[in-house]
Amino acid sequence: MDEQRVTGMRIADVVERLGISAHTLRYYETAGLLVDPPGRDEHGHRSYTGAHLRWIEVVQRLRATGMPVRGVRAYADLCRAGAGNEAARLTLLHAHRDQVRAQLAEVADHLEAIEAKISLYEGSVAGASVPA
Repeated sequence: MDEQRVTGMRIADVVERLGISAHTLRYYETAGLLVDPPGRDEHGHRSYTGAHLRWIEVVQRLRATGMPVRGVRAYADLCRAGAGNEAARLTLLHAHRDQVRAQLAEVADHLEAIEAKISLYEGSVAGASVPA
């Protein structure tokens, strides 16, 4: 389905499509994490578009990579303000990227240590003695 043409999705549709809870989706809206809150249909139900889905995915990625809610809100505020603050957006994203890269390096170091232990135990299973 073409994301550009998605309109009129309800919370249940978004929840199913993006794999988040309705509570989380409502929280994103009330916490100011959405650049453009969803409109309402004739019955007062939230109505999401493809643009909302794309933005919610950005929020999910930023949160999943450890950006605090206040950082996501700051980024959303900058985007909501429109053109002219791209340098500030870039600064915020560069800082987050650097933090994610540092976390990845730390996890890679931990993985390397685990791999070394696995090698020792695999040698033990094969008949060699292994230190703890």
